[in-house]
This record gives sequence, structure tokens and C-alpha cells, in this order.
Amino acid sequence: MRLSKDSEGYIQYLKNVKKDKRKVLIYQILFLVGFIVLWEVLADLKIINTFLFSKPSDIYQLFITYMQNGELLKHIWISVYETLLGLGIGTILGILIAIALWWSEKLSRILDPFLVVLNALPKTALAPIIIVWAGAGIMGIVVTAVTISLVVTILSAYNYFINVDEEKIKMLKSFGASKSQILFKLVIPSNIGNLINLTKINIGMAWVGVIVGEFLVSRAGIGYLIVYGSQVFKLDLVMMGVFVLAFCAWIMYEILNIIEKIYNSRR
Repeated sequence: MRLSKDSEGYIQYLKNVKKDKRKVLIYQILFLVGFIVLWEVLADLKIINTFLFSKPSDIYQLFITYMQNGELLKHIWISVYETLLGLGIGTILGILIAIALWWSEKLSRILDPFLVVLNALPKTALAPIIIVWAGAGIMGIVVTAVTISLVVTILSAYNYFINVDEEKIKMLKSFGASKSQILFKLVIPSNIGNLINLTKINIGMAWVGVIVGEFLVSRAGIGYLIVYGSQVFKLDLVMMGVFVLAFCAWIMYEILNIIEKIYNSRR
């Protein structure tokens, strides 16, 4: 028996769902505020070393200073631009290669051991070599970000494609559907949600690639701020860079969440 959308039970169910979401949000805010307050108190009481851990009030003052002189926005823009490039290229190229593997079973069998080995390699450790090959500057940083996310994207997307319901594929074939029609009418549409989730994972990987690249060669960006702060033992700057990085990654993740909700509501 299905509940009507106008029934009392369904309305109450929606209210309970919203209430639970509000509770979770309140708990998250309380946890964050509690952590910051505890950090500040421990720093003021000299229980933790502010030289090593800094403290929230000092980080905030530094944040305001960098915002007022416009320097922080410049660094944020450079890192976000590099991350978006790495994320877009890595995700799109990975999906296209996964489609090629799905299309040709022989190609997938040939490339399978190479992809497994590439996935096992520590890409961040290879970043210096990648930057030497691709060149310093934005190009090397973006290539590093693409390299870190590409193989995972290929393997994950290919796994999604080959696990589409075989009965549905047989049904389409029985109606005379071509391989391209099966791909665009069934395989890709049925995996849009999975590909959005894969892109969420790639956000973190792209940021890792960008920050590692900025550690090595950049003269601007969030990664540059963090490594510069550590070199001059200015832990306020390091912690500010970490918080800004976390906030930028969270914003990108939430944008994808909104896209996913819109897709699910129109599905």
C-alpha cells in the first residue's frame, strides 16, 4: 500500500526527516564550535604549545589581514583554478577511457594489468618526475592532479559500466539496439549517480595533486602558503592555509551535492 503525498502519515514522515536533518546539523555545529573553543582555551592556558599548534584567534587575525590586502584571494583563485582543471580533465578523460574499455573487451583485457600496476603506484611520490616531464608552473601542477585521479576514475567507471543489469542489455539487443544505443540509452544514464559520486571522490584527489604540485614548484596558491609557513616556522599561516583548503574542498563537494539532488528530483 502506497502513502498519498497529502496523507497525514506522509506529511509526518517528511517532518521527521527534516527534524533529523536539523538535529544532525546542530550536532555538527556544536562539535565544530566546541573543538575551536577547546583549542583556544588550551592554548591560553599554555597546555598546548602555540608555536607548534597556533590558536584560533591568531589564525583568524591572520586571515583578516590576508583578506584585507587581497593576497589570500589571489592564492585561493590560483589553487581553485588548477583544481578545477585537474578535476575536469581527469574525470572526463577517465570516463572516456572507461567507455573505450567497455566498448572493446579485448582492449580491456590488454590494459587491465597495466591499469592495476598504475593504480598501485604512489602517484604523489612520482610528482617530481611528472613535473619535470610536464614542466613547472600550472601545467605541471594540473598534470599531477590529473595523474592522481585518472586511473581511479578509469577503473571505477569501467566497473560501473560492466555491472549494468545484463537482462536490460539483452532486452535492448532483442529490439535490435546497437552498441552505441545501449551505451547512451542505458549504460551511461543508469550510472549518472555513480559518476557524480566518483567526481566527489576526485575532488579530494585533485586537491591532493594540486597541493603536492604547489609544494614543489609553485610561487602562489594555498599549497605555497602552507609550505612557506612551515619553512619560516609560521604555524598561524600553515593552519590558516589548511582551514582555507578544507573550506574550498567542502564548497566544491556541496556544489556537487546540489547537482546530485537536482538530478535525483528530476529523475
